[in-house]
Amino acid sequence: MTSTNYDVIVIGASKGGRFLPIDFAKTGRKVALIERDQLGGVCVNFGCTPTKTMVASARLAYQARRGAEYGVHTGPISVDLRAVRQRKQGIVEGARNNYESRLAARQGQGLDLLRGEAHFIAPKTLEVSLKDGERREITAPLIFIDTGDRPEQLTIKGAESVPVLNSTTIMELDTLPEHLLIIGGGYVGLEFGQMFRRFGSQVMLIQSHPHLLMSEDEDVSNEITKILREEGITVLTETTPQQIEPLDGGRMQLTVRTPQGEQQHTGSHLLTATGRIPNTEALTPEAAGIHLDQEGYIQVNDRLETNVPGIYALGDVKGGPAFTHVSYDDFRIVRTNLLEQGSASTRDRLVPHTIFIDPQLGRVGLTENEARKQGRNIRVAKLPMNAVSRATETGETSGFMKAIVDAETQQILGCAILGAEGGEIMSIIQVAMMGKLPYTALRDGIFTHPALAEGLNALFMTLDS
Repeated sequence: MTSTNYDVIVIGASKGGRFLPIDFAKTGRKVALIERDQLGGVCVNFGCTPTKTMVASARLAYQARRGAEYGVHTGPISVDLRAVRQRKQGIVEGARNNYESRLAARQGQGLDLLRGEAHFIAPKTLEVSLKDGERREITAPLIFIDTGDRPEQLTIKGAESVPVLNSTTIMELDTLPEHLLIIGGGYVGLEFGQMFRRFGSQVMLIQSHPHLLMSEDEDVSNEITKILREEGITVLTETTPQQIEPLDGGRMQLTVRTPQGEQQHTGSHLLTATGRIPNTEALTPEAAGIHLDQEGYIQVNDRLETNVPGIYALGDVKGGPAFTHVSYDDFRIVRTNLLEQGSASTRDRLVPHTIFIDPQLGRVGLTENEARKQGRNIRVAKLPMNAVSRATETGETSGFMKAIVDAETQQILGCAILGAEGGEIMSIIQVAMMGKLPYTALRDGIFTHPALAEGLNALFMTLDS
């Protein structure tokens, strides 16, 4: 087994890990990037890029069926799931190839790409089992772990007796499920549920919590549930899966426990969307003395360093909000501190997210529930989307805008924008929060007419009515 000393080792090539080795190599350091699967990580290969590509196809099918509402008449609408998948795969490959070309430009100039599985054998030493069968021992004073996480397996009785789809495998279907059962009411379950309903499947969402998106305010969750049910999705809350068993003809029966008692539901496909788990077992972090939490996520401080000096973790593997933009911000923090002699931290960073259902849910800052639990003196601004001119003109009137404001300072504490382009509208409020502008700056700002952002004038005017 060969042994090589590096200045920097990066394990995993997702959003944070794929930029870090290039930046370190540019400084003249000798860098190893280890990747056991596809370059680009979850976002490019199994997450953001493929799912949002398929969401776009589903939205187009939905809009085509609504053509008559706009005076546009079309023929019968059908979805070719194989073509949807091929389009998705082409966009994924393009994104992956774009990164691979950037990486290739640095190879031989201080950067080595090792395709294989790595595990710790000492605090600063790794053994890498390469795909060609070779094994290497490598060391470095700086090590960055960016191995991400993966879908959690379904563990109910009988799960091993039927095909169980997850957020990765469901995107590889070539034929449309007749009746899709989805366990989990988070953003993964909601996005795929609405997507496949719009493709033409019957869909049932099963959520053990009293509400979908359990971290959201109840009014936001209730409105989303209403929107999904209006599209023909069956939503069961306070419902716990108990058992799954195969039936003839490739179908399956799911037994659930509800407040009204036990029920059985039949479906053709089953998707589990109950959560994700970290990719840490194969790393053997205990050999390096790295501390994990009870769920197996790597523990870090506000500068992303583990308890072992010189070993850092970025992205989903360290727990917290599992968003690509968080992983990229982790990269910026590490780059600032280690390459630019800065002092960046995760403390008090404002983390937004968007759930790409239709209409989108854009969220940043505190929810109303969180603000009240903190004992804050708040005011709540709320405006239905049917009061926004642009939404009415485009026929996209579902949902509402909601903002939480500190009653004393007039600072915006958070918002939920459930409406057309909710993520983009939320971003305007986020920028105001970053700049510590009072809500009156948006209330009195001039926005293009008619634009969705113009609704922010009316939203914040509700605080003065």
